[in-house]
Amino acid sequence: MENAYSKSVEEITKEFGTDRIKGLSAEEASQRLAKNGPNSLGEEKKVPLWKRFLQQFADAMTIILIAAAGLSAFMAVKSGGGFTEWIDVIVILAIVILNAVLGVYQEGKADQALAMLKKMSAPQTKVIRNGETILTNSENIVVGDVIAIDAGDSISADLRLITSRSLKAEESSLTGESVPVEKDADVVCPESCGIGDRKNMLFMGTVVTYGRAKGVVVATGRDTELGKIANKLTSIEDEATPLQKNLSSLGKILAVVCIAVCIVVLLVQIFIQKQSWSDAMMTAVSLAVAAIPEGLAAVVTIVLSIGMTTMAENNAIVKRLLAVETLGCVDVICSDKTGTLTQNQMTVKVLYDGRNVINVEGGGYEPKGAIVDSDGNPVELDNVITMLIRSAVLCNDAPIVRNDNGDYYCIGDPTEGSLTTLGMKAGMERGETMLKYPRETELPFDSDRKLMTTYHSGIVPDGWIAFTKGAPDVVFSRCTKYLDADGEHEMTPEYLKNIKEANHNFAVKAIRVLAFAYKKHPEGCAADFADEKDLVCLGLIGMIDPARKEAKDAIAVCREAGIRAVMITGDFKDSAVAISDNLEMRDEAHQDAYSGEELNRMSDEELRKVVETTAVYARVSPEHKVRIVEALKANNHIASMTGDGVNDAMALKAADIGVAMGITGTDVSKNSADMILMDDNFATIVKAVEQGRIIYSNIRKFVSFLLSCNIGEILVIFILSLIPGGVEGSPFFGIAAPLTAIQLLWLNLVTDSFPALALGREKGEPGIMKLPPRAKNEPIINKEMLMTVSVQAVGIFLSVAGAFLAALASANKGSSFFYTGALGTAVKPIDIARTVAFATLICAELFRAFAARSERISVFKLGIFSNRMMNYSVGLSIFMLLAVIYIPGVNKIFDNVMISPLSWCVILPLALVPFILNELFKVIKNCLHK
Repeated sequence: MENAYSKSVEEITKEFGTDRIKGLSAEEASQRLAKNGPNSLGEEKKVPLWKRFLQQFADAMTIILIAAAGLSAFMAVKSGGGFTEWIDVIVILAIVILNAVLGVYQEGKADQALAMLKKMSAPQTKVIRNGETILTNSENIVVGDVIAIDAGDSISADLRLITSRSLKAEESSLTGESVPVEKDADVVCPESCGIGDRKNMLFMGTVVTYGRAKGVVVATGRDTELGKIANKLTSIEDEATPLQKNLSSLGKILAVVCIAVCIVVLLVQIFIQKQSWSDAMMTAVSLAVAAIPEGLAAVVTIVLSIGMTTMAENNAIVKRLLAVETLGCVDVICSDKTGTLTQNQMTVKVLYDGRNVINVEGGGYEPKGAIVDSDGNPVELDNVITMLIRSAVLCNDAPIVRNDNGDYYCIGDPTEGSLTTLGMKAGMERGETMLKYPRETELPFDSDRKLMTTYHSGIVPDGWIAFTKGAPDVVFSRCTKYLDADGEHEMTPEYLKNIKEANHNFAVKAIRVLAFAYKKHPEGCAADFADEKDLVCLGLIGMIDPARKEAKDAIAVCREAGIRAVMITGDFKDSAVAISDNLEMRDEAHQDAYSGEELNRMSDEELRKVVETTAVYARVSPEHKVRIVEALKANNHIASMTGDGVNDAMALKAADIGVAMGITGTDVSKNSADMILMDDNFATIVKAVEQGRIIYSNIRKFVSFLLSCNIGEILVIFILSLIPGGVEGSPFFGIAAPLTAIQLLWLNLVTDSFPALALGREKGEPGIMKLPPRAKNEPIINKEMLMTVSVQAVGIFLSVAGAFLAALASANKGSSFFYTGALGTAVKPIDIARTVAFATLICAELFRAFAARSERISVFKLGIFSNRMMNYSVGLSIFMLLAVIYIPGVNKIFDNVMISPLSWCVILPLALVPFILNELFKVIKNCLHK
C-alpha cells in the first residue's frame, strides 16, 4: 500500500480489514496468500549458457572471419586439396571459437544480487492470527497480518506500526542513517515524507535494536521498499563500457573497409590481372584476414586480467573484467557517507562540564586516545568530569567487545557504544563499573520523554543515585541544580546560557549531543517517571561518526586528477554538509547541498542542471541515488558510486562503475557492484583509478601497434595486387598476393600478440594522475593515434613492399642472393618473395614494438631494454620466425622457403624503417606541442 505512513492506525486497520488485537483469521490469511502470492522477492530469469555463447558471434569482425573461413573451405573443397588447404579454415574457426569462449568467461557468473536480497528476508516471524501469537515462515506473511515485534527481530515485510514502546530500528543498510532510528506508532507523517523520516514504519530487511511493538503488514514481497530495489536491479540493464563501445566501433569501421577493399581487389584480380577466380578469391581471403586484428580480443582480455590481479594486490577486487578500464575514465565518484567516508562507529569527541570544552582523542570503538584540553594537554578528571563519564557508562545498555581478530565492535546502540568506549578511555570498564555500582531499576528510553534513567547503588551511602540522559533541551528543563568542583548549586541563568550555547556550537558542527544529570533517591525506591525532575545537571557529551583518516587525502588526490567527489547519504543535511566540509569535498564550483525532499520537487531536466554544482545530497532514498547517477551519466560524466548497504544496490548497478565495501558491505551491494574494496578504504579507489588509467594508456599503445600492422598489411596486399604481372622474363612476372592467409594469421595471432602483451605490462608514465579524465565519448582512436597509425602503416608498406619486390625481381632474374636452391615447381619466385616479405614484416613489427612503448616519450629516454617482458617477447618471436622459415615441413605449412643468410642484409635495414619513422614523429609532435 502506498503512503501507509500518512494514515492513522484506525484508517490502516479499516482499510486492510484486520483487527489490531486479534489480527486476521487463518482462513482470511490463507485466501490472501493464494491471491497475492508468497512474501518473497522472486528470481530473475537468467540467460542460458548456450544463448550467451551464441551472442558472442554477433560482432562485425567475427562475422568477417567466419565468412573468410567459409570462402577458404569452399576453395579447399573445390580444389580437392589435402590437409594443408584446410589449415586456414581450421585456424580461423579456432580463433572465432576461442574468442567466443573468452567472451562468455569474461561475463562472469550470473548476477546473484536478487538471491542475496531474497536471503535477507527474515525466515521466521511472530504473527497474530485468531488472537493467538504463532511463529510462521516469512513467506506466509500476508497484507493485513498483525506482527508482534521485539528487540533483535528481523523485519519480514513493510509494517505500519499500531503500537510501540521505546522502539528503535537499525536502517543503515536501507537508508544510510548510521544511528538506529526512533519509531513511534502514534505519528502520522506527511505524504512528502522521505523513507528515512517515516517514524511509524518498519521495513523489510531491517532489524529492531530496542523496544517492542506491533504492526500491520502493508506491503509484502516485491511491493516492499526492499522489493522495489529488487525490481530496479532487474530492470537496470548493463551498459557497454567505453572500451566496449570503442572496440565495437573499430570493428564496424574495419568491417566496412575490409569488404570495400576486398571487392575492389577481387575485381582487379579477375578483370585487370586476368587471374583465375580461385586465385582471386584467395587474395580476397588474405586481405580479409589482414584487416582483422585477430589477437586483439585475447590481448585485451589478458591485459585486463593482469590489471585485475594488480588491483587485487592493492585491496580492490574487480568482478567485471571491462570495469578495470572504465575506472580509468571516471570523473565523478558518488560516495555514501556512512561506512565509506566515515567509520560507521560513533565516537565521543567532546565533553562540556559547565565551564570548559574537553576534547576526546581517538576514533571508533577502540579504547585508544586521551582526554585533553583545547591545547592537547591531558585533563585531570575532577569530580564533575568523573561523575559525567560515570553516568555515561552506567546509564547505558551497549557493551563493547573484542573479536578474535582484535577488532572492537558494539552490541546495541552505536551512540551508547561510544559512551562505553569513553568510559574505557577514562579507566572505567563497563563490566567493572556495573559490578561496583549495580543497576537496581530503570526507566527505559522512549521517544515521548526523550529520556533514559537508571538507578544505581554503591555511589552514595544509604541511598541510590538515578542517572538521566537524553535530549539536551528536555534535560535542561528538568534541572534545578548543577554540579561543579565545589559541589551542587542552584541553577543560574548564566550556567543555563553557557550550556545552551555550548550545545548549539556542537550541533552546528554536526555533533550529536546528549545531556546528563543525576538525582539522589532513598535506597529501595521504585522507579517513577514523575521523579525525572529537580535534577542536577552534569554536562554534555558530543559524538560523531568520524571521517576516515585517509578519505581527506584521497579526495585531494581526486581533485588533482580532475575527479569530483560527491556525498550521497541518508543522514541529515547539516551533518552531511559538516562532514563534507571537514573532508574539503565542496569548492567554489560545487557548493550546493540538497535533501531528498527537494529532489522530489525537481524534474529530471532540473536535476541534470543541479548535479553540476552539487557536492552533498542528504536524506535520500534509493530511487534518488539512481536519479542522481543517471543525471550525471546524461551529462556525459562517467560516474562511480560507492556504498555498502542494500540502499546502494540500485545505484551501484546503474553507475558506470559500482564500488562496494568488502568489510561492512552487505552481500547485496557486493553482488551488484563491479568492484569491491577489501579494506573499505576510500583511498583504495584512487589507486584503482590510477591503475585503470595506466591500463587504458597501455591498451591504446597496443591497439595502435596492432592496428598500424593491419593497415600496413592491407596497403601491401591492396597496392601490390594492382601491379601487372607482365610477361615471362619481366621483373615482376608471377606476382600475386605478397602474403598468404596462413602467414597473416601467424603474424596477427602469434608474432604481434607477444609484444602487445608486453606493451600491456608497461608501467605508468609520469604524471598520469595529474591529467584530466578523458571524455566519455572520446574514441580510442583519436587524432593523435590516427596520425601515429598512418605514419606506421606507411612505414610498414614501404619496407615490406621494397623487400617483396626486390626478392621477386631477383628470383625472376635467377639470382641466388635471396635463395640458394634450385627454382622449379616446388619453389617459385613468388614463394621466395613471400618469405622475404613475411620476415621483413615480422622484424618491422618487433623493432616497432620498442618504439610503441610510449606515445610521447622517446624509447631511448625510457631505456630501450627497460621492459624485461618486451625483451623476452621479441626474443621468443624471433626464435619462432626462424623456426617457421628454416625447419623443414614446418615452413611448408606456412608457405615459406629457406631463404639465404644474405637475405637478412636486406630484411633487417628495411625492417628498421617504421621504428625510425615512429621516433622521428615523436620528436616532431613534441616540438609542435611546446
